[in-house]
Amino acid sequence: VGARGLICPSVWHLLAPFVEEDEVLVLTQSNFAQALQKHPLLLVEFYAPWCRPCQALAPEYAKAAAVLKDEGSPVRLAKVDAVEERLLSAEFGATEYPVLKLFRDGNRTHPANFTGRDVRLFYDVASDAPDAAFAVTNHPELFQMYNITSGSTVVSLFRKVSPGFCRECDRFWKGRPQLSLPVMLPQNASRIFGAQVPNHLLLFLNKTVDSQLELLDSFRGAASAFRGKVLFVLADVDGEGAGVLHYFGLKSQDAPAIRFIHIETNTKYRLDTDELSAATVHTFCRDVLGGKVQPHLMSEEIPRDWDKQPVKVLVGKNFEQVAFDEAKSVFVKFYAPWCPHSKAMAPAWEELGQKYDGHPDIVIAQMDATANEVAGLPVPAYPTLYYFPAGDERKVWGLGWEGGYAGVQASCVSGGGCQPRDPEGPKNTQSSPEASEPHAEL
Repeated sequence: VGARGLICPSVWHLLAPFVEEDEVLVLTQSNFAQALQKHPLLLVEFYAPWCRPCQALAPEYAKAAAVLKDEGSPVRLAKVDAVEERLLSAEFGATEYPVLKLFRDGNRTHPANFTGRDVRLFYDVASDAPDAAFAVTNHPELFQMYNITSGSTVVSLFRKVSPGFCRECDRFWKGRPQLSLPVMLPQNASRIFGAQVPNHLLLFLNKTVDSQLELLDSFRGAASAFRGKVLFVLADVDGEGAGVLHYFGLKSQDAPAIRFIHIETNTKYRLDTDELSAATVHTFCRDVLGGKVQPHLMSEEIPRDWDKQPVKVLVGKNFEQVAFDEAKSVFVKFYAPWCPHSKAMAPAWEELGQKYDGHPDIVIAQMDATANEVAGLPVPAYPTLYYFPAGDERKVWGLGWEGGYAGVQASCVSGGGCQPRDPEGPKNTQSSPEASEPHAEL
């Protein structure tokens, strides 16, 4: 006790061992930096205790952590309770759970940062090809198995039908097509949207229509100029790509169509032209990256009877006018029609609307977040609740939901106990414990 008393309490945590649960490091704001310094390869899971996918991942994550530790691997697995550690989750953009981030060599600002020409090139190729598996190893037994000289850099290409080698990184690059278009398939959609390149350009077409297939050459022709900057993706609206249409507010009959999305901010851009050529695609990508194109926000048409029921119906086109009415306090539910948790909340929301129906200064509303978007208001899960208090300060409150009518009424009356959010872009809005992930259908 005496020895500890001589140490400044603010630095005592630097000398204390990490807490582990099932071989997984438990990280907090106070020991996160120390963990990055101690472990050159650190895979961190940002989770929420109430999140069912997180609960399902936990035992497998623990098994992997135990195996890596037993083998003496430099990779360590860790986890952060994103609900308790809000500063960390906000810093790394953990707005839905679980989220996995790999930190290398203590790099806190760019988790995927690598150095070295050959390794850099290899990872650039990997980021362009989420439909293939890439790996890096320095294991002596593998070097011996494939007769590779220690200290050299070799790229090995394995195919299911005919294994083979390409001995030089540059040769591997040049031997690869200009850019293969990863087809939007159920088994690799998550890998595409989790790719290292955050900018994606999607071509939606019907592969059964010959005139649309001819557009592929133009799409490929524009791709080479943006390698490493933009990932070009093909989505067949008559096949496996149909499942992603709703995410961009598209229908199969809208093909051919092009959409640009920045994955990290969920910002979408629309190419408004009937002429899809290599030149128009190139110009579009260049202008989006240069900040010359305004984001495209989805919106349905305003229903004629949008304000006739106790629960008002908002769409993108009337959201600003209603939500930021200085004379009214507005409580909005962002939902998905297919989401079971949104459906479960519907009766309580309707009851709340009836309770405040007729109050001139209170509005209970809802918006289909799968078909409408609002700039600066992320919807990390379904349902998500936002409260817009009356006044000219344009405050936004992200609210929790305990479930049932009493829960939503308490949120409305108390403000949910959350801090007000900047309407220009809340970065860590906490969603309800029973919420569905908005990207689940991908």
